[in-house]
Amino acid sequence: MTQSAASRRQFLKTSAAAAAGLAVAPAFVPSTAFGANERIITGHIGLGGQGRGNLGKFMKNAVAICDVDTKHAEQAAKNVKDKVGTECEIYGDYRKVLDRDDIDAVVISTPDHWHALPTIDACKAGKDVYCEKPLTLTVVEGRKIVEAARANKRIVQTGSQQRSAANFRKACELVRSGYIGKLQKVLVGIPGPNHPGEPVPDSDPPAELDYDFWLGQAPFRPYNKKHVHYNFRFFWDYSGGQMTNWGAHHIDIAHWGMGVDDSGPLSVDGKATFHPKHWHDVTETCRITYQYPNDVTMILGQKEKDIPLGTTFIGEKGEIFVNRGQFKATPGELGEIKLTDSDVHLYESGDHHGNFLDCIKTRELPICDAEIGHRTATACHLGNISCRLGRKISWDAKSETISGDDEAAGMLSRPYRAPWELT
Repeated sequence: MTQSAASRRQFLKTSAAAAAGLAVAPAFVPSTAFGANERIITGHIGLGGQGRGNLGKFMKNAVAICDVDTKHAEQAAKNVKDKVGTECEIYGDYRKVLDRDDIDAVVISTPDHWHALPTIDACKAGKDVYCEKPLTLTVVEGRKIVEAARANKRIVQTGSQQRSAANFRKACELVRSGYIGKLQKVLVGIPGPNHPGEPVPDSDPPAELDYDFWLGQAPFRPYNKKHVHYNFRFFWDYSGGQMTNWGAHHIDIAHWGMGVDDSGPLSVDGKATFHPKHWHDVTETCRITYQYPNDVTMILGQKEKDIPLGTTFIGEKGEIFVNRGQFKATPGELGEIKLTDSDVHLYESGDHHGNFLDCIKTRELPICDAEIGHRTATACHLGNISCRLGRKISWDAKSETISGDDEAAGMLSRPYRAPWELT
């Protein structure tokens, strides 16, 4: 480690320690703690498909690779070596990555049930975090992440990267600036599950996979090759289905356009269908009505013909539909409007991963901070809870509690399998 790197990392540690003893902690660590051209050093936890995609954005930063599947880890390390010539150390336990003093930040691209603990542990270890969406598996995990980020003065970027695309920002700025009139309704469309098809028998896990570590705090289940890696998304023990997979993108934009990044709905009323042969246990289709303050209704539809995939804002004077690669305004001239200085100008980032690196240096909040990711994930989780119970639930976004329904309230968290604990 160079002397400047050692000095800078010691400065970050000292600043965090000093802040812990103050009633009001410093808002940021000066960017001068990093040299102008100094490389931010990253460790990468989870190197499946999404993890490899994220690694591609940090090739010149990566020094450590961690995955419970050695084939994933070895391939990722080879990719870095082939593309930039760096030798990455390989680990099977994320805690060993966090033990390294030379690592500034970690990129977490694990299955959803493995988002909270590594993120919280990283914050406590003084690392900044880029964590894939959905930020959490449960509502309680989300608040714990935000608390850890704030207590340890860490930058936590949620990987809902649509916020860094110009068409989504444009749609939300026009809505927030009042160009479609009073916002009345928001439609969110998500796809059905692209599940792996007919079940196969359970079997022994492959030699390259530490299956017990892959399960982590989730309930023990025999290994089944159609439940792991990409397919984790379609099993309740590890994920929330397309509600959290795609909802974490499109609800995120709905919240941005509604201006509710720090709050949430008042009530959630969902109805769903599930696979008739139980090939998976998340929703097959659903239609969920969310009531937000200011008389705004959000309707999320999964495989609903009247709700296109993406986010639609409907106001008194017009509507705007946006998804990846599309922006459609009605009437058409809405799309030609140029914002004035007095209009709402939202956080602008043309590079979601680059924004994370920039914020590590400036100590400013990133475009999809932990609180934002938590509130988006919460809306997804509440939708799933309502659908699984088949009834309406009432939500207090300030206290983050469900009233009048003990069963629903009990689903805001999940028990952890020993020895793992959420602290």
